[in-house]
Amino acid sequence: MRFSSKIDLWLWTTLVLTLSACVFAVWTVGVRGSAMAIAAVLAVCVLALGLPVWIVLGTRYEFAEHDLLICSGPFRWRVPLEQVRAVAPSRSVLSAPALSLDRLRIAYGRAGSILISPRDKLQFLSELQRRCPGIDVASH
Repeated sequence: MRFSSKIDLWLWTTLVLTLSACVFAVWTVGVRGSAMAIAAVLAVCVLALGLPVWIVLGTRYEFAEHDLLICSGPFRWRVPLEQVRAVAPSRSVLSAPALSLDRLRIAYGRAGSILISPRDKLQFLSELQRRCPGIDVASH
């Protein structure tokens, strides 16, 4: 079962503004610059947009047979379901594979935790509780 990440409006706004700045830079350099300058600006734009777009389009949470698989662009995590201890709501701004501040903090192992932001939080929690019946679920 796969869940996509909820995405906050501020993140979409940031991506649109970055894309707009890149288009403006390419256009400006294209009008006045050399081929080398255009290539340099295009390279910077690809780097500036590539990773964020990959993360936005590739952030998801998937239940496998024994694990919760978390993907965010090129980054991957594997949380063994047998090690999940608790889940609680969070609004932490810490870096995480979560594209919204409406987050869940999943505690696992001895001291591990990860922040995620499934779009359908209630269905995600229902599936997590079904697969991990003994976990502590804080009120949401």
